[in-house]
Amino acid sequence: MRYLITGVKGQLGYDLTRELDKRGETDYLALDVEDMDITDKKKVNGIITQYKPDVIFHCAAWTAVDKAEEKEDLCEKVNVLGTKNITDASLEVGAKLIYLSTDYVFDGTKDGLYTEEDKVNPKSVYGKTKYLGEEEVRRNKKHFIARISWVFGINGNNFIKTMLKLSENHNIVNVVDDQIGSPTYTVDLAKILVDMAQTEKYGTYHVTNENYCSWAEFAEYIFRSNNKTTEVNKVTTEEYLELTGTKQAYRPRNSKLSKDKLENAGFDRLPSWQDATDRFCKELVKKR
Repeated sequence: MRYLITGVKGQLGYDLTRELDKRGETDYLALDVEDMDITDKKKVNGIITQYKPDVIFHCAAWTAVDKAEEKEDLCEKVNVLGTKNITDASLEVGAKLIYLSTDYVFDGTKDGLYTEEDKVNPKSVYGKTKYLGEEEVRRNKKHFIARISWVFGINGNNFIKTMLKLSENHNIVNVVDDQIGSPTYTVDLAKILVDMAQTEKYGTYHVTNENYCSWAEFAEYIFRSNNKTTEVNKVTTEEYLELTGTKQAYRPRNSKLSKDKLENAGFDRLPSWQDATDRFCKELVKKR
């Protein structure tokens, strides 16, 4: 099979190339914005129709959640128009299309786990544009939409790296305790996405590592498992905004996503976020 990856310099794009390499898949084209600006329809069409991939992993996106509130037009251009261009080209060459979406398509007010059938209600510009991107992708019958959350990988900035950096010169950090979700490791994510690409079990799936935690519990685990003495001061989202004097985009309080559909389709559930965090931290140490 022939693969094309957008957003290769991001955390997931990078790990997708590593996963394909590991499987001996050499026929792939991995691109970033300087190689193919997804908002340029002509460029997208030219590259994709020339390369003729069987599978497109569409990882490129505007992911700066807070900045999106100020730059709505730009965010929409990347996440909606860019995705439309990719979808149009995928239809032209008959490629399977794998799109990364987000827990932000939900408002986070539900009790219990969100299923793929639950009504979406995005409350941020980022969430809205990612959902409109989903709708574009659904025009290609051969699509997989993977909703993910709290992503971390070696090739980029993420919460684990931030916490470990803060632990170097902070005895105590304020971390929100009223947003609950599942951290997701791009190494595990890449593996399941390549598995999906080799099937025809199309549709929307929730794909995160197993178990749930708050950001504060996540931070505590990171410090504890890396033998850091930094303590976590658990605060509400409102308290955090007050303490830091920052304005933030809306964030869902409940981002617990059900993975039953994933399992029922015959895909393996991802390992626990604790196990994923341990493996990531080992990789971090190796890279130093």
